[in-house]
Amino acid sequence: MKKLIPFLILGLITISAVVVSCSKNDSETSNLRIKLTDNPIDLDSVFVDVREVRVKMGDDGVDSLNDDGWVTLATNAGIYDLLRLQNGVDTLLAVGAVPTGYVREIRLILGDRNRVVDTFGISSNLRIPSGSESGLKIKVKRKLNATLETLIIDFDAALSIKKENDGYKLRPVIKLK
Repeated sequence: MKKLIPFLILGLITISAVVVSCSKNDSETSNLRIKLTDNPIDLDSVFVDVREVRVKMGDDGVDSLNDDGWVTLATNAGIYDLLRLQNGVDTLLAVGAVPTGYVREIRLILGDRNRVVDTFGISSNLRIPSGSESGLKIKVKRKLNATLETLIIDFDAALSIKKENDGYKLRPVIKLK
């Protein structure tokens, strides 16, 4: 029996090391999900062509001026009708592992098939400044506390979409939930 004690102690140390190692890895990354929802507006459809979702991670200090910290999430690319995402309805836009810390910014890289359909069925282009170049920028300061976090991007279509002389323009008014 005395010969087994060193092996039991070694086994307990090994198991403890594995448990600590596994829990340490869990705290270093979070699985982040980005969802999309909308508030009502007097239009039939607002189509937004989402190509890619990126998030910028950082610490709780001031944003860095370099491009470090950007993570591209696995994006469900497609054309989303924002007006079908109302009254508690949302859709999974992107998901991916990110370093634990603060989400500083979310960028939605958009395609060129953004449209508005008014109540008369007339379709018009929806202009989104820098949507396809640098992306639709959403400033955030949200600490990720769990291994699975969900951020919901809530567009306020009534405040975001403006009819101008040359068509519709998106100036996003967004709330994170």
